[in-house]
Parts: sequence; C-alpha cells; structure tokens
Amino acid sequence: MRTPLVAGNWKMNGSRESIKELINGVVEGAKSLSGVEVAVCPPTIYIADVIAATDGSIVEVGSQDTCTATKGAFTGETSIDMVKDLSCKYAIIGHSERRTMYGETDEVVAEKFITVKNAGLIPVFCIGETLEEREAGITEEVCARQIDAVFTTSGDNAFADSVVAYEPVWAIGTGKTASPEQAQSVHAFIRQHLAKRNADNAEKVQILYGGSMNPANAKELMGQADIDGGLIGGASLKADDFMAVCQAGQ
Repeated sequence: MRTPLVAGNWKMNGSRESIKELINGVVEGAKSLSGVEVAVCPPTIYIADVIAATDGSIVEVGSQDTCTATKGAFTGETSIDMVKDLSCKYAIIGHSERRTMYGETDEVVAEKFITVKNAGLIPVFCIGETLEEREAGITEEVCARQIDAVFTTSGDNAFADSVVAYEPVWAIGTGKTASPEQAQSVHAFIRQHLAKRNADNAEKVQILYGGSMNPANAKELMGQADIDGGLIGGASLKADDFMAVCQAGQ
C-alpha cells in the first residue's frame, strides 16, 4: 500500500516574514495528521529557515530545482549537494515551468534526475502535456517520452525511491483541473509504462497529481486508484488550504 504524499511547491513566492507564518501553520496543522507524508519546497533562499522551523515535525523539505553540476563556476545556480547539506529530502525536477520557460529538455531533466539520485535525495520528477498536445491526442506519447529519457540515462531501476508528478500543463495555475477520471487514466498509464521496465518499482512509486489540486477536489482525486497524492502550487501558499489537502489524503 502506497502512503499518500502531499508536497507544496511554493514557487517564487513569499518573504521571510510570510514564509515563517506559513511554515509555522503547516507544522502546527501536521501534528494532527496520520497516514500521509507532507513536504514543502520553498524558494532556495528560504530553505534553511524552513528546515529550522520543521525540526521535530513530520514535514519534510525539498528544493524546487537543482543544477546538473555539483560545484564550480555556475553563477546563480544551486547544487544538489548544497540543498542536501541543509537536510532536504526531495528535489523537484522537470517542472513544466522549467521546461517551457527555461528550455529544459528531456535530456537535461534526465541528467538532473541522475544528479539527485546520486546525492541520495528523492527526485520529484514532473511530466505532462500541453493543451495542444492533449488536443492532439498524444498525452500518453509525451509522458512516455519524458519517462523514457530517464530510463535511457539511468537504467531500468531508475524509479526506485523516486516520485513522479503528473502535471497537465494546461491545468497549472489556470484553475482548470482534469476530471478525476482523466487524471486517473493518465496515472494508470504512467504506472503501466514504468512497469514495462520494473514492475516492483512501478507498484511502489508515488505518482502525484500536479494540476491545480485544492481543498475542493483533493479527496476525489486522491480517491483514484493510481493517484498517490499531489504536488500543490497555489493551494500550498495558505496553511489552512494546504492542510485541507493533506487531510484529504488520510
């Protein structure tokens, strides 16, 4: 039985004061949770503050991205060793915003996947299709291509101790959400595709839904057989909303 995981992606939001209030609310709310894993991914500059605030709680912390290199002359980048040094557990990679805004290719994301795994952290590997790709009927083809890039570089055992997040690009920050049936269909395909390489890993991997999950739809979405939690954007910026999503995963 897979334990649900609810991970908040705070993106480029907040100030030191507002993030202190937010994480304190999350930590307090998490005290009453059971049977669900919780993580937050703050802006890199605030990771240390959030790590300190979560000490002793069930709330884990992750980074929103990482550099493919572990050190060197890469101005403005943050290495996986640096976030590991702060005691992060997770690292988001391949988020659609990184793919579309910053031109990260499947190959670059696959390289980041290896970097995260080699450091001993858990990658939250994001995949998903654009509206144009969905309307063209190639959702499964796109997801398979993005997954296969990782298998090509990391081998058949790549997704052991990893998390996959399906994020239909057309449903991120738009208020649109795939129906539970639409989301489940893609999640089931992802698990089946992973199973072609390693059935045991496919059965164990947490596959999160990352398309505008919120308190109103979280319970129905997470009630689907292959939806094991959520990668939460906007709803993670308010502690009460984020806790409501976490509670739906119990």
